[in-house]
Amino acid sequence: MSTHTSPPTDHLSALAISSSFSPAVLTHLKSIASSLPPSQIQELQSNVSKNHNDTKPVSQHIPSSDSVNVKHLAEYLASPEGDAMMPLPNMDLSYPISNYFINSSHNTYLTGNQLYSDSSTDAYTNVLLRGCRCIEIDVWDGDAKSSPAEAAEKVKEKKHIYFPRSLSPHREKPLPEKGTPVGKSAGGETLSLPTPWQSASTIARAEPRVLHGYTLTKEVSFREVCVAIREAAFVTSDLPVIVSLEVHAGKEQQQIMVEIIEQTWKGMLVKAPASECQQLPNPGELRGKILIKVKYVAPERATKKVATKAGTPAMRRKDSSSSSSESDNQGSSDAKKDKKSSIIEPLSALGVYTRSYHFKDLSSSEASVPCHVFSLSEKRFMDVHESYGPTLFSHNRNYLMRAFPAGTRVTSSNLDPAVFWRKGVQIVALNWQKFDAGVMLNEGMFAGSGGWILKPRGYRGQSPGQQAGVSDESQGDAIAHKTLSLWVDILAAQDLPLPIGDDKPHGFQPYVKCELHIEKPEERTGAAIEGGGRSKDGEYKFKSKSSRGTQPDFGGERVEFANVPGVVETLSFLRFKIQDDEFGKDDLAAWACIRLDRLRDGYRFVRLLDANGDRSRGILLVKITKSLS
Repeated sequence: MSTHTSPPTDHLSALAISSSFSPAVLTHLKSIASSLPPSQIQELQSNVSKNHNDTKPVSQHIPSSDSVNVKHLAEYLASPEGDAMMPLPNMDLSYPISNYFINSSHNTYLTGNQLYSDSSTDAYTNVLLRGCRCIEIDVWDGDAKSSPAEAAEKVKEKKHIYFPRSLSPHREKPLPEKGTPVGKSAGGETLSLPTPWQSASTIARAEPRVLHGYTLTKEVSFREVCVAIREAAFVTSDLPVIVSLEVHAGKEQQQIMVEIIEQTWKGMLVKAPASECQQLPNPGELRGKILIKVKYVAPERATKKVATKAGTPAMRRKDSSSSSSESDNQGSSDAKKDKKSSIIEPLSALGVYTRSYHFKDLSSSEASVPCHVFSLSEKRFMDVHESYGPTLFSHNRNYLMRAFPAGTRVTSSNLDPAVFWRKGVQIVALNWQKFDAGVMLNEGMFAGSGGWILKPRGYRGQSPGQQAGVSDESQGDAIAHKTLSLWVDILAAQDLPLPIGDDKPHGFQPYVKCELHIEKPEERTGAAIEGGGRSKDGEYKFKSKSSRGTQPDFGGERVEFANVPGVVETLSFLRFKIQDDEFGKDDLAAWACIRLDRLRDGYRFVRLLDANGDRSRGILLVKITKSLS
């Protein structure tokens, strides 16, 4: 059995906590220590001493006048044992890849909103280092290099055009000389840049670029994106990375894409099996590998189309394909679909186990192809949910599906990923540019993992070695739903980060919001889901009274969510938010999100992230009581 050990994370380290406790936290520690039997505290401290060596500095800063029990309690809470979030157990990696949830990003290249933000290779580095395992690249034709006189003339023309043909002007960047080493492959081989391709019409090489088409977003070169992915893909996890290509480039530049991919990711690409794929591989077999998700074109059809369209100019955006938006073009004629599906066979062939197919319905022949991937926008997905009900859930037990935010989310807001996970969707792509509820829930799902999470047992399809099949088992039948009672006593906090742009701790008035995110009954029945899967507050909410400063005492206010029905622990989440009580909008200062099956009982520290999603030194001292029946 192939297993994966969860990597160590900052929120499980005592070193993330200040070496001394605030007066408010220390006061509560004394009170807790006096209420617990000394034998219980000694047992806790003994377990910590066996497993961790980094808690002594914490207890050394407890005043000598305090009891040994207080010091032992401090060591316990400062250790990974005292974390409110339980570490993940070793994960079974022997199931086909359709049996896992995959940490995923949408329009990965963007650094901000969907209309006029920059595209950057840093965005790929950032998400990969944070554990993302599925990234997206939108590829467009690049402009051929111009002579200085031609470039000056283009600038002059653009001064008189409000919307140029390309809304994101190509920035000229000198290319390294032919044969220049750019790094090493996974096998340690020195890699060189591909030999420049030359079109029939120009001796200058025009290379593909990455941007959000028909917007004012700034571009970045496809080559640079591929290099950034190679350098960051397997730094924090060796589990496979899926690259979702949305191809808008013409045939000539698609060939350049293939050259760049094959050379830049040499040794990392998945090799095609000797015979047609009958079953998806497992993640353990794909360690250190990159899977390409791209629109599938049958080899004989691709050959015929290339012959028919020989000599067609490359720089034609209207003849492009969009793998992510294909599911929304249901009214197109076959001729129109063919025109949009102009993917060359060498590029299509790179999609070995992740072939993108146009979604028609769940009874189509494509829906039973072992290696197919359907990509649906959130709106289209909700339509399918209401039309197909159990069939959608059954499909996702055995085959890959990707869901992505609607194009109208110009601020890079997000859908509610938990709704889609509960329908079995493996790849729920999120806009990581914005830390909203969707991204927080994503952190709760994948924290401390290698970016792949094995689905709950009832959500899985075939076991290793079995053939896929479609059943009538619904989401409601797949797993036991329980009644939850949850109490959280909010005691104190320390070292809270301030909201973005705030540098005055004395004016900070923090309060705690607790939100419980659980399954709605409509999700199980196929009825319309309120909000249509949009990201929003939890179904159960609590707001504490405001305190003051970065070391607040919340006095033990109790959060009570009693007798909550229909709860699946592995797909439900508790979210903590620390916000500043202000006139108007209350800015976010810190947050944490914990999956319910990882939420520990007892006195705990909740380790907090700041408003940028980075680890902070902030902690929230709580007492948790959880009951499921």
